[in-house]
Amino acid sequence: MRIVLNGDTMELGDESSLADLVEQLGLGEKRFAAEVNMEIVPRSQHGTLRLSDGDQVEIVQAIGGG
Repeated sequence: MRIVLNGDTMELGDESSLADLVEQLGLGEKRFAAEVNMEIVPRSQHGTLRLSDGDQVEIVQAIGGG
């Protein structure tokens, strides 16, 4: 299946969840926000949210500084 991740097309396996995508990107325990089709997805729902062909996904990492 194809999704659009932060404006770029990406191929994923069928039946991939948002958690699968996060793992593939190596984000694991990092702080980030995820949005699918313009709706914020709480971290507690990443494992159950199945991505579909054509989904628009935005992932933004929190970066600290000072």
